Amino acid sequence: MEMIPLRKYVNERKKRDSAFAKGYEEGYEQFKIGVTLREAREAAGLTQDELAMRLRTKKTAISRIENHAEDIKLSTLERFAAALGKKLTVSISAEYADRVAEARADYKSGRVKRRKK
Repeated sequence: MEMIPLRKYVNERKKRDSAFAKGYEEGYEQFKIGVTLREAREAAGLTQDELAMRLRTKKTAISRIENHAEDIKLSTLERFAAALGKKLTVSISAEYADRVAEARADYKSGRVKRRKK
Protein backbone atom coordinates (compact mmCIF):
# COMPACT_ATOMS: atom_id res chain seq x y z
CA MET A 1 0.00 0.00 0.00
CA GLU A 2 1.40 3.37 -1.01
CA MET A 3 1.52 6.12 1.59
CA ILE A 4 -0.03 9.42 0.57
CA PRO A 5 0.77 12.74 2.25
CA LEU A 6 -1.69 13.73 4.97
CA ARG A 7 -2.53 17.08 3.36
CA LYS A 8 -3.40 15.34 0.08
CA TYR A 9 -5.54 12.76 1.87
CA VAL A 10 -7.42 15.43 3.83
CA ASN A 11 -8.07 17.52 0.71
CA GLU A 12 -9.34 14.51 -1.23
CA ARG A 13 -11.53 13.34 1.64
CA LYS A 14 -12.99 16.83 2.12
CA LYS A 15 -14.03 16.83 -1.55
CA ARG A 16 -15.78 13.45 -1.18
CA ASP A 17 -17.33 13.86 2.27
CA SER A 18 -19.04 17.12 3.26
CA ALA A 19 -19.55 15.99 6.87
CA PHE A 20 -15.83 15.26 7.17
CA ALA A 21 -15.02 18.64 5.60
CA LYS A 22 -17.23 20.51 8.06
CA GLY A 23 -15.91 18.60 11.06
CA TYR A 24 -12.33 19.05 9.93
CA GLU A 25 -12.72 22.82 9.53
CA GLU A 26 -14.38 23.21 12.93
CA GLY A 27 -11.71 21.09 14.59
CA TYR A 28 -8.96 23.01 12.85
CA GLU A 29 -10.35 26.33 14.06
CA GLN A 30 -10.39 25.05 17.65
CA PHE A 31 -6.86 23.71 17.24
CA LYS A 32 -5.70 27.09 15.87
CA ILE A 33 -7.05 28.90 18.94
CA GLY A 34 -5.09 26.65 21.28
CA VAL A 35 -1.90 26.97 19.22
CA THR A 36 -2.28 30.75 19.12
CA LEU A 37 -2.68 30.88 22.90
CA ARG A 38 0.36 28.65 23.46
CA GLU A 39 2.48 30.72 21.05
CA ALA A 40 1.42 33.94 22.79
CA ARG A 41 2.35 32.49 26.19
CA GLU A 42 5.72 31.32 24.89
CA ALA A 43 6.38 34.68 23.19
CA ALA A 44 5.74 36.35 26.55
CA GLY A 45 8.42 34.06 28.01
CA LEU A 46 6.05 32.35 30.43
CA THR A 47 5.69 28.72 31.37
CA GLN A 48 2.27 27.20 31.92
CA ASP A 49 2.99 27.28 35.68
CA GLU A 50 3.81 31.00 35.60
CA LEU A 51 0.71 31.85 33.58
CA ALA A 52 -1.42 29.72 35.89
CA MET A 53 -0.12 31.70 38.88
CA ARG A 54 -1.04 34.99 37.15
CA LEU A 55 -4.53 33.68 36.45
CA ARG A 56 -4.88 32.12 39.91
CA THR A 57 -5.53 28.69 38.45
CA LYS A 58 -3.64 25.44 37.94
CA LYS A 59 -1.19 24.42 35.25
CA THR A 60 -3.62 21.70 34.15
CA ALA A 61 -6.22 24.39 33.36
CA ILE A 62 -3.71 26.21 31.12
CA SER A 63 -2.82 22.95 29.40
CA ARG A 64 -6.50 22.15 28.84
CA ILE A 65 -7.07 25.61 27.31
CA GLU A 66 -4.06 25.29 25.01
CA ASN A 67 -4.82 21.73 23.93
CA HIS A 68 -8.64 21.65 23.93
CA ALA A 69 -9.83 25.17 23.19
CA GLU A 70 -13.34 24.16 22.10
CA ASP A 71 -16.15 26.12 23.73
CA ILE A 72 -13.74 28.47 25.49
CA LYS A 73 -15.47 31.49 26.99
CA LEU A 74 -14.69 34.95 25.70
CA SER A 75 -14.05 36.07 29.28
CA THR A 76 -11.41 33.33 29.62
CA LEU A 77 -9.70 34.49 26.43
CA GLU A 78 -9.74 38.07 27.73
CA ARG A 79 -8.18 37.03 31.06
CA PHE A 80 -5.58 34.91 29.23
CA ALA A 81 -4.62 37.85 27.00
CA ALA A 82 -4.51 40.30 29.90
CA ALA A 83 -2.23 37.98 31.89
CA LEU A 84 0.16 38.08 28.93
CA GLY A 85 -0.02 41.87 28.74
CA LYS A 86 -2.01 41.65 25.50
CA LYS A 87 -5.39 42.82 24.30
CA LEU A 88 -7.87 40.36 22.82
CA THR A 89 -9.28 41.23 19.41
CA VAL A 90 -12.00 39.26 17.65
CA SER A 91 -12.90 39.27 13.98
CA ILE A 92 -15.48 37.48 11.92
CA SER A 93 -14.38 36.35 8.50
CA ALA A 94 -16.63 36.06 5.49
CA GLU A 95 -16.07 32.28 5.51
CA TYR A 96 -17.43 32.02 9.04
CA ALA A 97 -20.37 34.28 8.22
CA ASP A 98 -21.16 32.02 5.25
CA ARG A 99 -21.16 28.95 7.52
CA VAL A 100 -23.47 30.69 10.00
CA ALA A 101 -25.87 31.64 7.19
CA GLU A 102 -25.78 28.05 5.90
CA ALA A 103 -26.50 26.67 9.38
CA ARG A 104 -29.45 29.06 9.78
CA ALA A 105 -30.83 28.00 6.40
CA ASP A 106 -30.50 24.32 7.39
CA TYR A 107 -32.30 25.00 10.66
CA LYS A 108 -35.11 26.97 9.03
CA SER A 109 -35.61 24.32 6.34
CA GLY A 110 -35.85 21.57 8.97
CA ARG A 111 -32.70 19.75 7.80
CA VAL A 112 -31.24 20.32 11.26
CA LYS A 113 -33.33 19.88 14.39
CA ARG A 114 -33.12 22.16 17.39
CA ARG A 115 -31.10 20.87 20.32
CA LYS A 116 -33.03 20.10 23.47
CA LYS A 117 -32.02 22.09 26.54
